[in-house]
Amino acid sequence: MGKRLGRQTVLLSMPPVIRGYAAVAGKKEGEGPLGECFDYVSEDSYFGEQSWEKAESHMLRQCFSLACDKAKLPPSELDYIFSGDLLNQCISSAFAMRDTAVPYFGTYGACSTMAETLSLGAMLIEGGFASRVCALTGSHFCSAERQYRFPLEYGGLRAPTAQWTVTGSGAVVLGSKGKGPRITHVTTGVICDAGIDDVANMGAAMAPAAHATLTAHFADTGRSFEDYDAVFTGDLGAIGHDILQSLLHKDGYDTGVKYMDCGMLIYDVKTQGVNSGGSGCGCSASVLCAHILPAIEKGIWKRVLFAATGALMSPTSAQQGESIPGICHAVVIESGVE
Repeated sequence: MGKRLGRQTVLLSMPPVIRGYAAVAGKKEGEGPLGECFDYVSEDSYFGEQSWEKAESHMLRQCFSLACDKAKLPPSELDYIFSGDLLNQCISSAFAMRDTAVPYFGTYGACSTMAETLSLGAMLIEGGFASRVCALTGSHFCSAERQYRFPLEYGGLRAPTAQWTVTGSGAVVLGSKGKGPRITHVTTGVICDAGIDDVANMGAAMAPAAHATLTAHFADTGRSFEDYDAVFTGDLGAIGHDILQSLLHKDGYDTGVKYMDCGMLIYDVKTQGVNSGGSGCGCSASVLCAHILPAIEKGIWKRVLFAATGALMSPTSAQQGESIPGICHAVVIESGVE
């Protein structure tokens, strides 16, 4: 059974294996630095559907199917599905999974949802309550813009600190048996509120949560950056990345070249007009499944800390002048662990 380390971290003594994974992305993401890494890139932002919201569900459904195919596991053999997205009531996930007939948990952690679904799925398998679980999430630029800001037709200018919601999704199939990278630790985040109320600067709002989770993980495990081949946050963007790095340096941590942010990896911030970088549930999810996990399987990295961040706000809370609470959940993914 699992063993609790400190206040926030769990050691998985029988680490679940990542049996398969897939990443699907939109055209803009396909034109970025990771374009050749995605399993599928759609040239049509509608994904053949009649609305942005239906397009998002289509993308999630396609990514789910690809991950199951790569895991050589029919969806009917899954014990549970964990999925979430940015839309109200998580409709993209619910509509995408409604015909699977698989026990389903809808989750919401904003942009931290991929790490949240992986955490819950891994602990469920470790606890003996499941043998096969799929964790997935995604986001769509156009559906997010309509819900959180303005319809695209409005043509409003974006602040330099703003981030671009990724049109993308990632899905991971976890199993109690098999070969592949394994999830060995889960560090569950606490809600942090730094008082930031600028919805165009979510990187600054989420950075304190990433700092809290990373330092909690290091304190609980006795580890530091030196114990990892790479540490990823997602998705703070350039502003949040710099803030987090400054906070860690003040604590005496040497991040070196090991620390990277998914929001800065998925786009070329100099040429693609995304301001501070990428964001959205699909950002860290698609980078994980298109870039991080393949590198682990190739032996480039053997131990990775994946810490996804989320801004726990809504249009209503923003309109009422509320600040933006942040959350960050982290999982350790290792190769060569039995």
